[in-house]
Amino acid sequence: MTLEQNSSTHPLLPPTTEDQRFDWLRLLRSRRVGISTFYRLLRDHGTAAEALVHLPEIARAAGVDGYESCPEAVVHSEMNAAKAAHARLVCRGDASYPLALTDLDDAPPMLWVIGAPDMLSKPQISLVGARNASSLGGRMARALASELGQAGFVITSGMARGVDTAAHMAGLKTGTVAVLGGGVDVLYPAENTKLAEDIVSHGGARVSEQPMGLQPQARHFPARNRIISGLARAVIVVEAAAKSGSLITARTALDQGRDVMAVPGHPFDARASGCNMLLRDGARLIRSAEDVIEALAPLAEPAPELPLEPAQSDRPLAEIAMLHQKILDRLGPSPLGEDQLIRDLGTTSRVVSPALTDLELDGRITRQSGGLIALRA
Repeated sequence: MTLEQNSSTHPLLPPTTEDQRFDWLRLLRSRRVGISTFYRLLRDHGTAAEALVHLPEIARAAGVDGYESCPEAVVHSEMNAAKAAHARLVCRGDASYPLALTDLDDAPPMLWVIGAPDMLSKPQISLVGARNASSLGGRMARALASELGQAGFVITSGMARGVDTAAHMAGLKTGTVAVLGGGVDVLYPAENTKLAEDIVSHGGARVSEQPMGLQPQARHFPARNRIISGLARAVIVVEAAAKSGSLITARTALDQGRDVMAVPGHPFDARASGCNMLLRDGARLIRSAEDVIEALAPLAEPAPELPLEPAQSDRPLAEIAMLHQKILDRLGPSPLGEDQLIRDLGTTSRVVSPALTDLELDGRITRQSGGLIALRA
């Protein structure tokens, strides 16, 4: 039973202060408040703080007596655990929140991220498959992840045994994102503890929507899988049984409008039955990374360099001022990756970099580690 709401009246605004982020987290962690109810409450009441005030009376109207919101101490504990684990809370609407997730009906309102949040906004390919992967399946996952990484894609998976592990390990050098079923600070399975640490130390990221410290349970993984597929431009299934979590991810990807691809296998191998079923039902057959790149070529090609654009020093002052204002309009207190800013502006680093230097010298923006930029407070 969820808490029903009336029609929406307020636009969804991201939290901009620590108190607001605390309220968002407290609202989402409150009993009977799922993702859809969270969004309805925000739209109906404008802020999480206001929604929390009205939550008990809403619960009474829904037939729930004695309702209490999530205790503040629980949220303080989670935020302290996040601080100890060096985890960052990325809220929907933040510059670091992955744009790919925003078109999902059940997009997570918040993600805990350990590592580089900007990795979530880069083009991603998800590789998933059997936990008991064959030697050939492991080799295929490593080859795909390595070659796709070299082609500019971040490799996303769930850090499970087998195919997931092979994909993450091969993607370490070029960037990989692990989406976890439990808390972002809970390294499961334990045998992948070093892999989890390596993902972060190599510039990747671990991500979870679950509370800090939560031990993963079977019921958490379908929700985890929708994030794996939602982040990606395509989901590749390397090996999967006819009834497996990988097929759930593939079906979720189809529902989300993502491309689904599969590596064929021998009809007698149960680990290939799921992939063969996907191919029968219309998934794209994958033999190598070239097949993936060919299928996604219109999306994967980097923007061409435009050497004919005048450098900032050759531009009229009015045009420079306009560029400065466009940059400031796109920045806020939450850091934004410089590469994302350049893409948003539809221009090149040759044009934007001098403007950023000017704004930094003027004290209007600040640069942070990892190529992040924000308005100066």
